[in-house]
Amino acid sequence: MPSDTDIVHVVDDDEAMRDSMAFLLRAENFQVQTYADAADFLAALPQIKVGCVVTDVRMPGMSGIELLQRLRELKVSLPVIVVSGHGDVPLAVEAMKTGALDFIEKPFDDDVFLRAVRLALSAQAVDSQRQAQKATINSRLESLSNREREVLEGLVAGHPNKTIAYDLGISPRTVEIYRANVMEKMQARSLSDLVRMALVGGLLDRRE
Repeated sequence: MPSDTDIVHVVDDDEAMRDSMAFLLRAENFQVQTYADAADFLAALPQIKVGCVVTDVRMPGMSGIELLQRLRELKVSLPVIVVSGHGDVPLAVEAMKTGALDFIEKPFDDDVFLRAVRLALSAQAVDSQRQAQKATINSRLESLSNREREVLEGLVAGHPNKTIAYDLGISPRTVEIYRANVMEKMQARSLSDLVRMALVGGLLDRRE
């Protein structure tokens, strides 16, 4: 059962999406506070001591990434989950590099969303699970061939198959085959799942 400190702060300019997430969370007995944009959340921040933040990545005014940057500047340690629309994978990658704990692609599965929130609200569980997850993901990354890793790097960068094919000097069809192999070896259920694994495994860190 959620405790009194399990407050989820939902930041989203889409009222319907905001209300939908709040309804789902309250149905699971979480306390919820909603905010129409990042400015509203930052205005309330001095009174916020506990919980986690769920924020859309694309919002008018201050984006979810800019909100993350501001929280980092303020040394606010609340865990943040970024919710991104389809096609926003590069933004989600940037968000995780800026400090987001996780990102979830819309439309999302309720169970996936709730599991991410529960993990975000339990720092110790997050740390232990991410360490175990990182070891598993690193093992899977090591199983990739050099070409599969190059394709994965292109996907993480948000490039379409045609761009990856051009960069690597191979056909788009060949990229599709490598992409399928990468998904299978990494045991990823979706592109966002694959990107998340690459980030947790530190793939970007090794390139920079």
